[in-house]
Amino acid sequence: MTFIFHEQYEERRYFNLLKLSDVRYEKLPFCMRVLLESAIRKCDGFYIKTDDVSSILDWQMQQNQAEVAFSPARVLLQDFTGIPAMVDLAAMRDALAKQGVDPNLVNPRCPTDLIVDHSLQIDYSKCSSSGHCAGQRPGHQGSCSKASCSDAPSGRSAAVQIENTPLLCPFHLQPVSEPETMIRNQEMELIRNKERLQFFKWCSKTFKNINVVPPDINAVHQVNLEYLCQVVQEGEGFIYPDSVVGTDSHTTMINGLGILGWGVGGIESEAVMLGQPVSLTLPQVVGCKLVGTINPLATSIDIVLGITKHLRQAGIGRKFVEFFGPGVQQLSAPDRTTIANMCPEYNATVSFFPVDDVTLQHFKNTSTDHPLVVLEDYLKAIKLFRSYGDQSDEPQYSEVIEMNLSSIVPHVSGPKRPQDRVAVTCMKEDFINCLNEKVGFKGFHISKEKQATQVPFLHEGAEYNLAHGSVVIAAVISCTNNCNPSVMLAAGLLAKKAVEAGLTVKPYIRTNLVPGSGTVTHYLNTSGVLPYLRKLRFEVVGYGCATCVGNTAPLPESVVDAIKQGDLVACGVLSGNRHLEGRLCDCVRANYLASPPLVVAYAIAGTVSINLETEPLGVNSEGKDVYLRDIWPSKEEVNHTEENIVIASMFKELRSRMEKGSTFWNRLESAESALFPWDPKSTYIRCPSFFSKLVKVCTPQSIEGAYPLLFLGDKVTTDHISPAGSIARVSAAAKYLQSKRLTPREFNSYGARRGNDAVMTRGTFASIKLQNRLIGKTGPKTLHIPSGQMLDVFEAAERYQRDGVPLIILAGKEYGSGSSRDWAAKGPYLMGVRAVIAESFEKIHRNHLVGMGIAPLQFLPGQNADSLELCGKERFTINLPQELTPRQQLTTSTGKSFSVTALFENDMDVAFFRHGGILKYVARSLLL
Repeated sequence: MTFIFHEQYEERRYFNLLKLSDVRYEKLPFCMRVLLESAIRKCDGFYIKTDDVSSILDWQMQQNQAEVAFSPARVLLQDFTGIPAMVDLAAMRDALAKQGVDPNLVNPRCPTDLIVDHSLQIDYSKCSSSGHCAGQRPGHQGSCSKASCSDAPSGRSAAVQIENTPLLCPFHLQPVSEPETMIRNQEMELIRNKERLQFFKWCSKTFKNINVVPPDINAVHQVNLEYLCQVVQEGEGFIYPDSVVGTDSHTTMINGLGILGWGVGGIESEAVMLGQPVSLTLPQVVGCKLVGTINPLATSIDIVLGITKHLRQAGIGRKFVEFFGPGVQQLSAPDRTTIANMCPEYNATVSFFPVDDVTLQHFKNTSTDHPLVVLEDYLKAIKLFRSYGDQSDEPQYSEVIEMNLSSIVPHVSGPKRPQDRVAVTCMKEDFINCLNEKVGFKGFHISKEKQATQVPFLHEGAEYNLAHGSVVIAAVISCTNNCNPSVMLAAGLLAKKAVEAGLTVKPYIRTNLVPGSGTVTHYLNTSGVLPYLRKLRFEVVGYGCATCVGNTAPLPESVVDAIKQGDLVACGVLSGNRHLEGRLCDCVRANYLASPPLVVAYAIAGTVSINLETEPLGVNSEGKDVYLRDIWPSKEEVNHTEENIVIASMFKELRSRMEKGSTFWNRLESAESALFPWDPKSTYIRCPSFFSKLVKVCTPQSIEGAYPLLFLGDKVTTDHISPAGSIARVSAAAKYLQSKRLTPREFNSYGARRGNDAVMTRGTFASIKLQNRLIGKTGPKTLHIPSGQMLDVFEAAERYQRDGVPLIILAGKEYGSGSSRDWAAKGPYLMGVRAVIAESFEKIHRNHLVGMGIAPLQFLPGQNADSLELCGKERFTINLPQELTPRQQLTTSTGKSFSVTALFENDMDVAFFRHGGILKYVARSLLL
């Protein structure tokens, strides 16, 4: 070890990797150097062995071969995936207490931060004082109390001057003043989620080594960027590089600041919390060389979408990506974090930007607990600091992909997948092609004679028309983009110019602005652009994930009726990272990802069927056409505003607010006991049954006579398996909640109820977009094969379990793609699913299946259910040998035999599976 010493600071110790005196170290990619430092520092001969150190140092020869263990510096949880993790730990305490073990032994061993940010729903949004409120809940009656609504006067000014305009209470049609929008949504969030918040409060007081950030402070990635990240951590007497694993696939956002991190999901993160390292195959590292000069009209979102498509086409699945080249210096720290956030969309594991002068300047502006001189000296001392002026120490990469930034022009992505990128100038033509194409990843198959359909409807006393391509949702939301001052300020400056030019947004369009943190609101307000966004109906409705996870307020009934009447392909435009069909709203089939300023532009246009280069956005009061180029802010304007607004004082103020917490949170009462006092009446928090039969020794048994619960196709996402949005009134979960005497208004969302296994199991495979070949149509139904009855998926699984019949799932390619979601594995496990046989798996979901003791089995190359002539009604027997090994071929019998590959990547996977999953593995380790 070596020491860093400065006269004004205390002496720091660190492990000096240069003392290895090995020329291979300086040829390692920077992300591999972080892995190596961790392996050396954490090497204990048990979890992390000297072989791990040797393999990483010999990365050039060991990539894609050697398995190594990695112990990150910390764990990051958001509440949707964090609450089941904490419920599991609370349940583990109960299970160990019943075995006579001290429950206080169950604590996170790795520092853990839990950010409550996914609970926000939009109950209040901007609308005028006449007609029906767009957020009205059908069937709600009663008078409006002063506690929930204000009686601010209504009225709107026709002048350019910005004035507060009223809202309507979504339940009572009474006016609510505009500044109260965010407050009312936050109040509803706190009331709706009180049980969950009390549980989180208990966790914060009872468990050691965990920090809970209360709601309405920041979104999870904003907290990570603005508050938690250190670049260099300090603990156990040493300084070392920061690193993190998180329960969200977009944890990679932190890579933009030179911090190694990726999403592992709730199940694996629980193991890390309890002291287990992450096991990974040493990846290939692709060097992405950025050259050229950025187009003035291109935002970081355009660059993100360009890189997403470029790298996806390059086939970099499961690889690390490290950016280098002269183009990197043109990207600000927020630009880099935005690019890194989209890493899962091009199927990479990591998108790493090494620390350089730009990173240091970012921390100088936003403050950090570590003295920057120590941080810089330490990183330079172990060669983790990137200097683009010195080309002599270029790392060696597995391969290099070059991208010219000057070739990137404004794009959007859609209408169903983030990798389907469309130039803005080609948007109209592409949308028409989508109408013509057969139903698929891009097509909607609308006949030629119906493509010109227009449906008139009344809204707030005025008549409007909807057509194919009409925008009905325009959302600047918290995922991905709101961390980036340049794109958010560009949206605000565009709104300012639009309002000054006399442009407006039609009142029936569901618009909202959900910033990633108060920092965004602060600089939008300080820069003077927030009032103009309000004028265009983009009102701050709260902080957290809302539209992105399906929590947007309902569309006006007249809009929904018009869409259904004309069978219209209505559109949503959002500045997020996911836009799967039906995710925003069931009746909105086409959804596009766009930069925040383009979201505002399309909202003004009211349609995506427009060429923004040659067609006007609208007409001003003088009847003159106004084009996008007339109101698009220049890069110089944006940069000037950013430099003068985004300053350290904003971040310091918000850090102070975060540390103080909210009055509601500080006053919230919770139990003081070591064991959580489960409330049998609770519909939010319930002790799961994962540990109900915990014994010291467990041997996996072969799967005999299993029926397929579902027969699925390609690209089944975690949204299909475990929805995160609203709970449909006719679903199995709804029936359960109604049996508990809850009304539909009180259902909340699946994400909010992830602490209740009864709700989440019933919500498994409850997506209306699920395509099950056993029944031949879309919906959350399946065939109960013995009886021939078509049932809800949960009801069928319940009947199979009652009869003692094991279950499997048949699927195609990329099973489990999409957001990391632990309940996409926990739900099937509690349904009785023992194995999933698919052509391929998304990596994180494969890890989750293993973590729950479900076998991920892959058809052999060239084989699938169709080639093997499987109809999905057979009974399957899968032989599991006592001495199971990684990637072993197993014999499967349905009357005829075929082989599948067990996708256990290493001995740790096998150990987890043999014990029935990670949770039981950890619990048994505490019993011994």
